[in-house]
Amino acid sequence: MVHWKRNLAVIWLSQFFAICGFNFALPFAPFYFQELGVNSDVALKAWVAAFAAAAPLTLALFGPLWGYVADLYGRRLMMLRANTAGCVVVALMALAQTPQQLILLRLMQGMLTGTIAAAQTMVSVSAPEHRNGLALGVLNAAVYAGMMAGQAAGGLVADTFGYRRAFFAGAGLLLLSALLLLGTRERFRRPEPRGQQAEGWRDRMARRLSPQAFPLLLLMLGLTAVRFFDVPFLPLLVQEIHGTLAGAATRTGLLNAACGVAGMLAAVAMGRLGDRLQAPRLAKCSALGAGLLMLPHAVVGSLPMLFPVRFGMVFCAGGLDPVFQIWLARVTPAERRGVLFGWATTARASGLMLAPLLSGLTAALFGLRAIYVAGAALFLLLIPAIGAAARRLREAGT
Repeated sequence: MVHWKRNLAVIWLSQFFAICGFNFALPFAPFYFQELGVNSDVALKAWVAAFAAAAPLTLALFGPLWGYVADLYGRRLMMLRANTAGCVVVALMALAQTPQQLILLRLMQGMLTGTIAAAQTMVSVSAPEHRNGLALGVLNAAVYAGMMAGQAAGGLVADTFGYRRAFFAGAGLLLLSALLLLGTRERFRRPEPRGQQAEGWRDRMARRLSPQAFPLLLLMLGLTAVRFFDVPFLPLLVQEIHGTLAGAATRTGLLNAACGVAGMLAAVAMGRLGDRLQAPRLAKCSALGAGLLMLPHAVVGSLPMLFPVRFGMVFCAGGLDPVFQIWLARVTPAERRGVLFGWATTARASGLMLAPLLSGLTAALFGLRAIYVAGAALFLLLIPAIGAAARRLREAGT
């Protein structure tokens, strides 16, 4: 097997177990907070929003630094760092006694992990340029497959054995993902110094970032905020429709497992299409479909009705990530992609931090269902933003 294909296979499996581990318990945090003694509806929404925003906050701050370190010392080392740290942090979450401790551990998670960005960087530099779309699309399929398996199994474990044991099980899966990475290989050569002894690391990071990437990074921030606008509150929507907390984790896990199938199919399909078609056109179609299918969430009254509209929405939205990754890879040389994907991590993390704050405010002012009306409108607003970014890049000659 070609070297890059062997690496892709091992990284795919490792990323599958990593995402599975994170999703074994983290999506059920709204229910875990209730077990920790948060009973007020207003307080619960505030804690859920804070939990969802905490990891992206520190991930946004540390993402470029880890990307820079990856370009200096190797991408394989960064994958090992992210997966091992994830194992430790998720295990500690099982021991949390207060909501404040859980938030602190979420901050540590964002500071020390970032498994997706580390894997994307190594895959993008090891695969041939003409196969970047396929490789990144396949890697995104691992993300959605891990979400699907983790949330389906995690929901059952949480309802049967308790949330703490679900966290411990997730930590075990992250340990397995780290051990698998020992089977990867990297041909890495540290870049030669350029004689700029007085140049600081911030200057070197800025110099290595392609200016053509800035419009895409801004667009990625907005895209991520829109894609994850409703996600932290989806368990509460399931609980509202189901009518009780008992069994809500299992039903949320099954719903998210179905969404994982949708995202996995979209990632592979859009990754292959991204090697052949224009990225802006694919992104616009994805945003339109996601916006139209987000709106029914505001009125759906039963879980059998929620499943198909959620599946379709995630399929459309799931096509956006691989398209933007391909777009980013095409505007930056391979030797600078560690920094590029580090800044992309910051852009995504900033969007992830912004999303729950805005959706939490929307829910507090107008109710839980209003999140889905606002989310649909935001998806549709992405369409002109994608067109504007494409024009900017054409004018820059990219």
